[in-house]
Amino acid sequence: MTPEQKPLTGVRVLDVATFVAAPFCATILAEFGAEVIKVEHPQGGDPMRRFGTATEEPDQTLAWLSEARNKRSVTLDLKAPADAATFRELVRRADVVCENFRPGTLEKWGLGWDTLQALNPALVLLRVSGYGQTGPYRDRPGFARIAHAVGGLTHLAGMPDGPPVTPGSTSLADYISGLYGAVGVLLALRVAEATGVGQVVDVALFESIFRVLDELAPAYASAGIVRAREGVGTRNACPHGHFQCADGKWVAIACTSDRIWARMAENVLMRPEFSASHPTTAARLADRPRIDALVEKFTASMTATEVVARCVEGDVPCGPVNTIADIFADEHFAAREVLTKVMHDTLGTIEIPNVLPRLSRTPGEITQLGPRLGEANDTFLQQLLANDAEIRKVPR
Repeated sequence: MTPEQKPLTGVRVLDVATFVAAPFCATILAEFGAEVIKVEHPQGGDPMRRFGTATEEPDQTLAWLSEARNKRSVTLDLKAPADAATFRELVRRADVVCENFRPGTLEKWGLGWDTLQALNPALVLLRVSGYGQTGPYRDRPGFARIAHAVGGLTHLAGMPDGPPVTPGSTSLADYISGLYGAVGVLLALRVAEATGVGQVVDVALFESIFRVLDELAPAYASAGIVRAREGVGTRNACPHGHFQCADGKWVAIACTSDRIWARMAENVLMRPEFSASHPTTAARLADRPRIDALVEKFTASMTATEVVARCVEGDVPCGPVNTIADIFADEHFAAREVLTKVMHDTLGTIEIPNVLPRLSRTPGEITQLGPRLGEANDTFLQQLLANDAEIRKVPR
């Protein structure tokens, strides 16, 4: 690999999925050099094209432009025999297929795993679904909001006396599943490179959520603990939560150890007696209303900026509860280039989240925003299928 090559240069991915989860995996791969062919239905394409904030370009929302970055769009109706045959030829020339239909859908179209593997023994197939490819719920439809509920996250989110909520109303399960999908694909590609044999990567939205709920499972299995909604705090540390400031803004403060609390009490709150009287997490949790009230009184006495400054000076973890407007104005976001500007040929500059993770030698990049429907049909699809030399696997 030369320095100018990306880590996944030479890898070809067929993204036949819709919305976020499996397509997000394909986007990550594309950012690091994979050639991603977005296979869309000729009539309307991926519904993600119409999800989110509209632009002057039809079927190109801001969500689509950001999340479908670096892909080339071709149109095929996989239910139509001729287009399914074309897709099979693409599979012969691919390394990865990403899909998130309901289990059994590809099989119904004659494009199941047995068929695809026979065409290309080294193929890696990512299958993302609400409940996975097996189990009694496999045929149920699933979206991120359902996964948050079934996976155990929604029950934990909200105020103790209020209804369960979806944190941030985000598609968190989709994005986490896309990340797990990318990890699975990379692992499977490593095996395929060594053995010439591919495999299926099975990712369920609810499992991705359940996996990131820290000690929830062992705490229940060992002690029967059913964690409830805890509002702005947490049952595992104190003070540890969100606190309102004099200007109406909020900050997050995290005293996750006794040493941090000692610094908070002595250097920030200027109340060293509380460091002595509540030296352990257990002692603070037992007296949490009093400790939280002490911190609330402190934060209510100054602006959020002043609170953060005091905590930073005292070496206590603290940060503002940012809006997106705050993020765009934040000097650290700017210094880290968390946002990047990409030019669209008709819409002008679009600002979107930058590539993650950051690699020091072979970083990823964004070469284009989400494509127009079928934009690569003539210039790319026909050339690829006409060139038998394109049938190859990951370079050794």
